[in-house]
Amino acid sequence: MATLSDIGVAAAINILSAFAFFLAFAILRIQPLNDRVYFPKWYLKGLRCSPLANGAFVSKFVNLDFRSYARFLNWMPAALQMPEPELIDHAGLDSAVYLRIYLLGLKIFVPIAFLAFTIMVPVNWTNNTLEHSGLTFSDIDKLSISNIPNGSLRFWTHLIMAYAFTFWTCYVLKREYEIVASMRLHFLASEQRRPDQFTVLVKNVPPDPDESISELVEHFFLVNHPEHYLSHQVVYNANKLSELVNEKKKIQNWLDYYQNKYERNPSKRPLLKMGFLGLWGESVDAVDFYTAKTERLSRDISLEREKITSNPKSIMAAAFVSFKTRWGAAVCAQTQQCRNPTIWLTEWAPEPRDVYWENLSIPFVFLTIRRLIVAVAFFFLTFFFVIPIAIVQSLANIESIEKALPFLKPIIEVKVIKSFIQGFLPGIALKIFLLFLPTILMIMSKFEGFISLSALERRSASRYYFFQFINVFLGSIITGTAFQQLNNFIHQSTNEIPKTIGASIPMKATFFITYIMVDGWAGVAAEILRLKPLIIYHLKNFFFVKTEKDREEAMDPGTIGFNTGEPQIQLYFLLGLVYAIVTPILLPFIIVFFALAFVVFRHQIINVYNQEYESAAAYWPDVHLRIIVALIISQLLLMGLLSTKEAASSTPLLITLPVLTIWFHRFCKGRYEPAFVRNPLQEAMMKDTLERAREPNLNLKGFLQNAYIHPVFKSADDDKIDVVMEEWEEEPSLIATKRTSKRSTPLSSKHGRSSFSSPEANKERSKT
Repeated sequence: MATLSDIGVAAAINILSAFAFFLAFAILRIQPLNDRVYFPKWYLKGLRCSPLANGAFVSKFVNLDFRSYARFLNWMPAALQMPEPELIDHAGLDSAVYLRIYLLGLKIFVPIAFLAFTIMVPVNWTNNTLEHSGLTFSDIDKLSISNIPNGSLRFWTHLIMAYAFTFWTCYVLKREYEIVASMRLHFLASEQRRPDQFTVLVKNVPPDPDESISELVEHFFLVNHPEHYLSHQVVYNANKLSELVNEKKKIQNWLDYYQNKYERNPSKRPLLKMGFLGLWGESVDAVDFYTAKTERLSRDISLEREKITSNPKSIMAAAFVSFKTRWGAAVCAQTQQCRNPTIWLTEWAPEPRDVYWENLSIPFVFLTIRRLIVAVAFFFLTFFFVIPIAIVQSLANIESIEKALPFLKPIIEVKVIKSFIQGFLPGIALKIFLLFLPTILMIMSKFEGFISLSALERRSASRYYFFQFINVFLGSIITGTAFQQLNNFIHQSTNEIPKTIGASIPMKATFFITYIMVDGWAGVAAEILRLKPLIIYHLKNFFFVKTEKDREEAMDPGTIGFNTGEPQIQLYFLLGLVYAIVTPILLPFIIVFFALAFVVFRHQIINVYNQEYESAAAYWPDVHLRIIVALIISQLLLMGLLSTKEAASSTPLLITLPVLTIWFHRFCKGRYEPAFVRNPLQEAMMKDTLERAREPNLNLKGFLQNAYIHPVFKSADDDKIDVVMEEWEEEPSLIATKRTSKRSTPLSSKHGRSSFSSPEANKERSKT
């Protein structure tokens, strides 16, 4: 069993690792050569110039100001100086609210830790239960609920503290939900004009034998939204074209590389071997080879582009429909358009940067099938992943290693090595197993068919959180080998599972402390070092960069990574809420993580990350829900634990807590969540009125014209863009219809060959 001294050694190892990362970062960030790696956001905004352009030759690459090395931690106070309103203008609301998740952790756990250490730790410590039990225990166990004798009246302290912690957590959650909802509404009301404010995505447009998708969409919205419809852009299936464009970019990079190589040494033409991986085979001129390949791809791209624009089958049953006002778009996006609720489905269009174009080509009828397939695949991935994780966890401890490799026992028993294995190995092993999980989950989300990057990240984050709860939390708590765990769950009744897990929780506090230090402390410190982007940037800079534009493209600012970062944070919320009552010694480690991560990610958001999209903190309801789930789980597990401690008189009173927590969630959902899923018509009308007063001659159609064109068409020549933009050329003042079954529309279409006459007009014409 791990002692406090072992935890101290493990903490020292992780603190030294984190300090080493910070020290390396402090040295690397002030070197002129690395300026674009550690401050890319300012370069992308055009507010920072490269230090390589000025000074002596040596000072262009190495910082010779030795005083700056003594101030290696000055980035920390600098990261905290920017006020939140300025941060929102600089990085967006998504980034600013993401930082509030770390602040939320501090707001919840600092007061809880104070109460736990002043009340609960003395209650747990002043017992001799473990000393007289004859069981093997650690110093940490003496600080936990395990040191309370069965049936003791001291469990009333834990019961009262459970109520106090729940009420405090709910209070902080409500306040934060209210603040973030207000920030979102203020941001939407005050931000500059954006295309998604006026645009709705309509899906599952029903086919019609007499009209094209474009004509059908125009006709439908001119009839049903005659005062507000402005224009539309149909969705093309351009996936093949996109693949060709991406392939051409890769070939162009190789062409640039060999051209640069030839320019450095004009006396020798670079050669390329045509065999496996370029290791052997016939040698050809590399520049000529990639030039020919680029020209061939350019021809293929041109042919594919013409094929898409001329083939009606390339047009999907979906379109981006734009309106003259925000109010008109809000009405359309938030109402049912047709008697049949399965067709003409409307929703707010994602921000143009947020659109995931590949999934717009998936027919609506296939989405349900795809999501069923992914649900089954995720079930097997989650529950069968328990086996390898449990095997690694069972091997990553002293007893199992000595049993499997007895000849290593003399080495393992050395104090430093033993502390390293107990304090580092389990966390590292688990981290390695989870390395490829985010990529797998993102692939699953893309297969499901979500049409925005933000939706992909939110769905991936939800699955990642559930996976971590099953495999990292429950999989690490339950003792025994992988197959014993599986067997126990299969043969236990449902009401016995909380008891089994609850009884195992105190014994796993040491593992989670080491996991927090490895994944939290050292992991956050490694994040700021940006070792991988640093290496990749210098490789690109050496081999491919020829112009300033190339150098900008070589920068990799990255993003927050909501799909991986937020579930990790939620795991710490879960651990903190579960162990606040059971083993409070874990709380300081979580508080250090939240404080350190807040400073590090604030620095990264200000100087590094370049967010791909802006959803105006639409993810906050998910954050709130997962903390509520963690709170309910902590309450259920405490009930299970107390039921094994013969605390029969206090356990029933805990049943009220989950009920109150669920009621609180329903209250917050009804009170604050609408601000994240709907756009108030009052706000939309107010914004429209102000805009008309300030810009009476605004050309809104020109502003929206290219917003929702597929990126592969934006890179086309002007004459080819005109083909795609055909439906935007003139104001659709007449209603399009060629369908003989719909001859009740009293207006003509620009697509129609003749104007339509009403029955009354026909009668008048026959009389004459």
